[in-house]
Amino acid sequence: MAKSGSMETPFLSPIRCMLLHDRIQDRFLGRKLTNNGPATPGGLIAASLSHAFGLFVAVSVGANISGGHVNPAVTFGAFLGGNITLLRSILYWIAQLLGSVVACILLKTATGGMVETSGFSLSPGVSVWNALVFEIVMTFGLVYTVYATAVDPKKGNVGVIAPIAIGFIVGANILVGGAFDGASMNPAVSFGPAVVTWSWTHHWVYWVGPFIGAAIASIIYDNMFIGDDGHEPLSGSDF
Repeated sequence: MAKSGSMETPFLSPIRCMLLHDRIQDRFLGRKLTNNGPATPGGLIAASLSHAFGLFVAVSVGANISGGHVNPAVTFGAFLGGNITLLRSILYWIAQLLGSVVACILLKTATGGMVETSGFSLSPGVSVWNALVFEIVMTFGLVYTVYATAVDPKKGNVGVIAPIAIGFIVGANILVGGAFDGASMNPAVSFGPAVVTWSWTHHWVYWVGPFIGAAIASIIYDNMFIGDDGHEPLSGSDF
């Protein structure tokens, strides 16, 4: 994913992306799934599509400025693959978490409390270990997609569809896991509501799961494909 040429933009751009995507759409649609009753098919589809298109826009807007990570787990995966420095990773994490908190506060203030800023929680019957596995698997799929379409230097013309591919893998994961644990895949998405509501029950799941999934995806892809000199990109006429 593209790197910024200054130390200022990695901090500012992720905040804008988080404000536009992770918090506004998250509060109106996506995270009504677990706290306010069982998820309905219509609710899952609405959340899935809103996040898919929202993330598509967020990644597209931020890709040429900061890489469009919008997610501490994606940043962690990029760091493990040697695509971003530790210092830049820390700045990204600060920006992502701060953007999440600020956006939650702004949304709560702007709506006069009419829109509930609720934290992530597990649905009845879902254990923390079930949720942890869900987050690992879903984030693995997300970060693997990021590597395949955006990070891989031999991605060829596939890079053109990176934002929409990333957006739609998140949308698909929400359809699968949203009814169980909210399908976070993004520690920043979970952090903002937790701070505003000061509710930390099972919060660790939404950090540990995504970071493990991101680590597995980045290590596998980096060692199996990026390090393989025989891996060549497809030409535009081949797909």
